[in-house]
Amino acid sequence: MSLIIEEKFKNANIRLTPQRAVIVETLAESTDHPDADAIYRRALKKDNSVSVATTYRTLSLLEEAGILRKLNMQDGKARFEIEREDHNHLVDKENGRIHEFKNAELNNLIAKIAGEMGYDIVNARVEVVGKKRGDTECGCIQINVY
Repeated sequence: MSLIIEEKFKNANIRLTPQRAVIVETLAESTDHPDADAIYRRALKKDNSVSVATTYRTLSLLEEAGILRKLNMQDGKARFEIEREDHNHLVDKENGRIHEFKNAELNNLIAKIAGEMGYDIVNARVEVVGKKRGDTECGCIQINVY
């Protein structure tokens, strides 16, 4: 587990139990945006003392502490990712794949709009749902595609 995440646990006064550590490690190692059940199943393979209830409580606690981010995606399932630098999501309407992307022009536009409304941006998240055109390559600047 990274020192940054351990520090976040300490700052939030959350005890880092072995089960919580496994759940966070499982999420950090994920190459997708898993839902709570997937996180539980993966964590259980590493530590058979992890329960469904512990998984759900831990995810809720870590969201409140800002250690992870809960994503309410178009498929109706809450999905999770470790909180990290700002990025956005483009969800493929056909297959549900989530494309992560960054775009400076979009960030500047959001900051401009917020500024015109009298606000400074603290955090911005954009979720775009799209339908791919033919076999064209994704034109976004990708971090990960799940």
